Amino acid sequence: MPLIWCALSGHGFGHAAQVVPVLNALGALVPDLTVVLRTTVPASFFQDRLAIPWELQPVQQDVGCIQDGPLTIDIEKTWSAHERFHETWETRLSDEVAAMQAASPALIIADTPYLAIEAGFRAQIPTVALANFTWDLVLKDYCQASDHSQQQLIQYIRDSYAKADRALRITPAPEMDAFSQVVDIGPIASPASPERDRLASALSLTSNEHTVLVGFGGIPLKSLPLEQMEQLRPYRFLFDGPVPHGYSRIHSTTTLPFSFKTLLASVDVIMTKPGYGTIVEAIALQQPVAYVRRYNFADEQPLVDYLHRHGRGRELSLDDFTQGRWEPALQQALELPVPSLPPPPTGAAEAAEMIVRYCQE
Repeated sequence: MPLIWCALSGHGFGHAAQVVPVLNALGALVPDLTVVLRTTVPASFFQDRLAIPWELQPVQQDVGCIQDGPLTIDIEKTWSAHERFHETWETRLSDEVAAMQAASPALIIADTPYLAIEAGFRAQIPTVALANFTWDLVLKDYCQASDHSQQQLIQYIRDSYAKADRALRITPAPEMDAFSQVVDIGPIASPASPERDRLASALSLTSNEHTVLVGFGGIPLKSLPLEQMEQLRPYRFLFDGPVPHGYSRIHSTTTLPFSFKTLLASVDVIMTKPGYGTIVEAIALQQPVAYVRRYNFADEQPLVDYLHRHGRGRELSLDDFTQGRWEPALQQALELPVPSLPPPPTGAAEAAEMIVRYCQE
């Protein structure tokens, strides 16, 4: 029974969202395939998404970034967390090597913890990186030229990445030069089918109302301009978090009988930050997007460029988002013309075809 060891960054849900379609495509090619998920992403994310047998081992794989909500990265705390992570690096590494050797997987897939790639190299197990960005690129933007310890840590990350047998760079992505071998693959998306009529019925929408999904990924928003949102007619807002009582135009997605992916396909506008999964699925669905940028994250510019080239996007400034001045961006997004058919989301099938041979040897 072939076994895949899959190490996932727990910084939000984007890395897990990229890997699941690849594992499902691989499962269609390899009978009786199973997977060990080595990650702090909760098990609930994989339920009803991952179609092959899986076991979750909740072990931290990397730091990522320390954030104050989805839009603000605390650079000082991020560096401090990386320093603490690397204080116990050799212990972490030896634990990963021992666990890998005990499981004896056919392949290690990393999206994109460098710990797993370094451990796989030492355990002499083939490693494949699946990525639309790497952590050295992220940290490079926060590095002080005078801080040699930060530069050394980035170089160590790059040296670990270089030990991957192959890296599959998912479209869209920035240039990634840490890997020794990079192969480009198409976008990865598995959009759900829209259920607009059922959503309209569940919300008792009137004919002139527009639905807006406010979803900023796996790192929760700490606050929303609820009073201003309540005054924005004719919009109804679906928020993937708790909503206090007393608001008639704002609904928690937890109260609705739809998955997040179904809502993504069924609303009129998506309000989000430029994160891989939401942006690429919005493009595949030809859904309009109003987005709020961070301006200091490695994959953000390629995603924004891709959205404007193939999809329907309007930027909302952070200040306008915070103050609830949403209506111009929402209206402009709704009025954008539907583009020609976007690039097909072939990345998962391409990745599966490239790595299936490891499961057959």
